[in-house]
Amino acid sequence: MNLTNTSAGILDLGPVAAEMARLAKGVDDARLGDPTPCPAYAVRDLLAHVVVLSRAFRDAARKDLGPTTDTDPDTFTPVLPDDWRTALPGTLDELVAAWRDPSAWEGGTRAGGVRLPGAVAGRVALNELLVHGWDLARATGREYGSEHGPDEASLAASYALLAPAGDDPAREGLFGTVVPVPDGAPLLDRVIGLSGRRPDWSPGSGA
Repeated sequence: MNLTNTSAGILDLGPVAAEMARLAKGVDDARLGDPTPCPAYAVRDLLAHVVVLSRAFRDAARKDLGPTTDTDPDTFTPVLPDDWRTALPGTLDELVAAWRDPSAWEGGTRAGGVRLPGAVAGRVALNELLVHGWDLARATGREYGSEHGPDEASLAASYALLAPAGDDPAREGLFGTVVPVPDGAPLLDRVIGLSGRRPDWSPGSGA
């Protein structure tokens, strides 16, 4: 089922969640301490963050508000659970199913302790999975996207979310400083630049 670009404005998180699951499955334990494009996160920290955000946005979609939705992620360092290899795929599946319910996109909800419309929360969840999937791919020396390449509809949704905030001072603390990329660059590179990352980042680049 592909709900992307429906008249109701519902987006399907399935493609970005599936790509995250694929990339996570391929992470060798020996790489858990490797750096990522997120300066504060090693690979294990990034994976732990994805576990936490997946639970939070799943519950935000369900309007099941509580500790998972009300905790500011900047106030603690997530710890990667021992069972992450089995827990994360299941949580991602639950996240996708929750956002395929049209009621998730209606009314208000909370995520990270912030009250926001369900329609915005769904787009933020998609963007988080896409950008952090790219982070994980880069950190582990792989390409982002299946054999068919990145999901263009998801990229367009992330770009639409990030582009209006590009020059907004309020983005500080939410995203890094925009990294300029050429207008003719692939859409993935433009999304990554808007998220505050260098599209050419590599583990040895030091930035």
